[in-house]
Amino acid sequence: MICDTPPQGLRITGLCDSGVSAPGTGHIRPPMRAPAAENMGSGGSRAPCLRSVCADHRGGINWLSVSPDGRRVLTCSEDGTARVWRTSGPRCCALLQGHEDYVTHGQLEDDAAYTCSADHTVRCWDVDTGLCTHVFRGHTSRVNRLLVAGGYVFSGSYDRTARCWSPESSWQLQEFRGHRNSVLVLAHFTGRAMLPSFESDSEEDRDFLVTGSTDCTIKLWLVSDGRCCCTLRGHKGPVLCMVLDVPRRALFTGSRDHTVRCWDLATGDQMCILQAHQGAVICLQLVNRHLYSGSTDHTAKCWLVASGECVRTFKAHRHTVSTLQYHEGILFTGSGDSCARAFDATTGVLKKVFKGHKFIINSLQVCDYMLCTASHDCTMRVWDVCGLYGRDRVGSGQSPHKGAFGFLRAGKNRVGCAESPSRSTTAHDVEDGDNQEEVLELFRCAHLATIHE
Repeated sequence: MICDTPPQGLRITGLCDSGVSAPGTGHIRPPMRAPAAENMGSGGSRAPCLRSVCADHRGGINWLSVSPDGRRVLTCSEDGTARVWRTSGPRCCALLQGHEDYVTHGQLEDDAAYTCSADHTVRCWDVDTGLCTHVFRGHTSRVNRLLVAGGYVFSGSYDRTARCWSPESSWQLQEFRGHRNSVLVLAHFTGRAMLPSFESDSEEDRDFLVTGSTDCTIKLWLVSDGRCCCTLRGHKGPVLCMVLDVPRRALFTGSRDHTVRCWDLATGDQMCILQAHQGAVICLQLVNRHLYSGSTDHTAKCWLVASGECVRTFKAHRHTVSTLQYHEGILFTGSGDSCARAFDATTGVLKKVFKGHKFIINSLQVCDYMLCTASHDCTMRVWDVCGLYGRDRVGSGQSPHKGAFGFLRAGKNRVGCAESPSRSTTAHDVEDGDNQEEVLELFRCAHLATIHE
């Protein structure tokens, strides 16, 4: 439990009043001096500093997404709105209003933004005008995750289904029904290369969707006909995160049962169990031959993919590690203790603590030596972390697309799925209503100021 008192009007239950929205124009606090923070390393030629505080939202920010071209950032909020920010400034260039409940998740493409909400819908927005171009209707409960991949829009919901939509028409193309409880996480891959033994009448590649659920299972679905190809069983708790290892035809999944499990997608077999965490595994990232995991046990860990050995533990967090990202030898983490941290990924040494947020950090992104952190305190903060790498910012050779955020290119931005290289419970189906709500609140640790541990 975070001890700070919520700002007036902040609803830590995650349910915001309908119609609440932020002001129509982007108000950003002027650049301010970075708050005092621990610096455990040399800091390079310039110490990391706070560049901007973006404070337009009137509710906690649940998620942020950077466009592939690095020009814009999307923030999704408890206030029922999403906002698009230009990285040149930074300034808010579009207020996305229309959802009737809090916005849980989103993905920003170069020319469109996609958001999902507790109002049971997914929406597509024109990032230049801020107008809603499509509303995807069909789910009967909160939509908590979306994924834009393979020319489709996928969504997962508390209504126990995942769905596939046409991004051009908003028509529902497929419904994936079979889980006994909420669908929490999604991943997508193209067939043949991953599943050469899958029986198919076509010689063409096939699209597959992977879903993880509070029913403790993972399912693989053929997108074209909605058929469940395989159910992966073994977790003793809800599946909270997953990441694909495409070259090795493997899938890693993290669960409330304190484990990470590795699955062979070609056979459906469980290849190994990674056991070292003492709490639920909340987030995963795969980088080359290393897997990084964050947990409610207040640690992040690094694992060797080949052997499943835990080779490093990143400590110093005082609450759940809610989000993480590896970038050029540094592991950045966000925590329920309201701080972000930077660790040397090789040695595990803490290099920097980023202080200033008042509540849990729900999401972070780093690229081109700038770090964005989004928090339940309603703000997004932008930090210059160039000094952590022992170098100054590039001067004359900058891309014309790069702005004050310092983004050059966001790289892969696939929600719930990553390719390589590049987020104690009992064994039952979590059917009990009270326990189900507890699990869902745990999963929404990136959206709430409290976590049931």
